[in-house]
Amino acid sequence: MLRAVLDANVYVSAYVRPEGPPGQIVERLLRNAAFDVILSTAIVNEVLQALAYPKVLKSARTKVEPDLWFEDIIVLAAFVKDHEISAVSEDPDDDKYIAAAIEGRASFVVSGDPDLLNVKERGGVRIVNPRAFLDLL
Repeated sequence: MLRAVLDANVYVSAYVRPEGPPGQIVERLLRNAAFDVILSTAIVNEVLQALAYPKVLKSARTKVEPDLWFEDIIVLAAFVKDHEISAVSEDPDDDKYIAAAIEGRASFVVSGDPDLLNVKERGGVRIVNPRAFLDLL
């Protein structure tokens, strides 16, 4: 089974617009367990913070509270310990996704972030956009 780390922007996009590719990815995770999702404490904190932004709450098409929505994902996740890796991305805040993927033996990091997508591959982990990952499911 595929193992993947999803960037916070994928979760936010899925929450705001569930019909888009990120929303379809999360839907397949929740309904079919189509892949194993990997999380770390740092990723959970970033996602919860991003989901609480007023702009996100105002534009969301999902009717469930964001923390309850994300809790359904947390229950399915395999957790790894946070650890640092040498700078990989232009944005050091993005390195936690690659570190979690390596630690969790994931094959993919799914992101819409250009800084991460420019990395393309690190430590056997491919960084792909949501559409490309959806095509693999």
